[in-house]
Amino acid sequence: MRAIVQDGYGQADALQVRDVPVPTPAAGDVLVRVHAAGVNAADWHLMTGEPYVSRLAIGLRRPRNPIVGSDFSGVVEATGADVTRFRIGDEVMGEADRGCLADYVCISDKYVVGKPSPLTHQQAAALPMGALTALQALRDAGELQSGQSVLVNGASSGVGIYAVQIAIAMGATVTGVCSGRNIDMVKSLGTNVVVDYTQEDFVDTAERYDLVVDIVASRSLADIRRVLRPKGRYVIVGAASMGKWFGLGRQVRTIATSPFVSQTLRPMLARRTQEDLEHVRQMAEAGQLVPVIDRDYPFEDSAAAIRHVQDGHARGKVVVTVA
Repeated sequence: MRAIVQDGYGQADALQVRDVPVPTPAAGDVLVRVHAAGVNAADWHLMTGEPYVSRLAIGLRRPRNPIVGSDFSGVVEATGADVTRFRIGDEVMGEADRGCLADYVCISDKYVVGKPSPLTHQQAAALPMGALTALQALRDAGELQSGQSVLVNGASSGVGIYAVQIAIAMGATVTGVCSGRNIDMVKSLGTNVVVDYTQEDFVDTAERYDLVVDIVASRSLADIRRVLRPKGRYVIVGAASMGKWFGLGRQVRTIATSPFVSQTLRPMLARRTQEDLEHVRQMAEAGQLVPVIDRDYPFEDSAAAIRHVQDGHARGKVVVTVA
């Protein structure tokens, strides 16, 4: 099968299209013929091996799994002996550690759900990691309740587009922060207020929020606290503001500051769970989650897709059509 492979850590130019063996599913696995793969910020972090401390988990000199990609949508090709939830021919989506930018991916059925019927494979591949991260940031770390106000800093990002839509579905009033070129797109998601950060500084307004979900970490922790209510909550998402070495300075400061202020300040990393992935699937089925795809690249241009996300210019999600 074809796969996008890296032999060592580096930039997208080092990625190669290579023929590799089709994986064989173990007892609890499904083998999926990939139709489309989503590209996330996590993919280029793993590609570059940054922050360097992450190599302790993924491989010191090179990734243990050389095949790139984590989100996918496709069709079940084979199942392991213990798999009862899926049959050959089922349309599915899911999130793997790596290995999705390939003709086939083999993955535990715990991280796979049915593809939402209203969505194309490209749209479904754009869902898992971004939507799971947004859901857990709002519901778990942010403890968002109906009727509360939330500001999403980075509302046009691959996580932000879902944070806006999920917050609205949860009954919140949503303010989205993005650049001027993305205002119309963020408004189209149902956002109550959109702030163009090139024209207006959201920390200098009189507005105060119950929750700030920070995806881009573009302002200091002190600045963010100014727009929070006295008992408000701040959630910094994933790899925001990570550096090359340890990359956790902002997250550590957030944890260290929280016990000494009236507000709750939390970093968060998304967890892959079947329950939450199914929740995302149901929201998409109901029309509450609609992926926004910036660009759809052919398989041979996977390196360009990752480079586009790495450059920080993507509006919503970037996908690769595989099949």
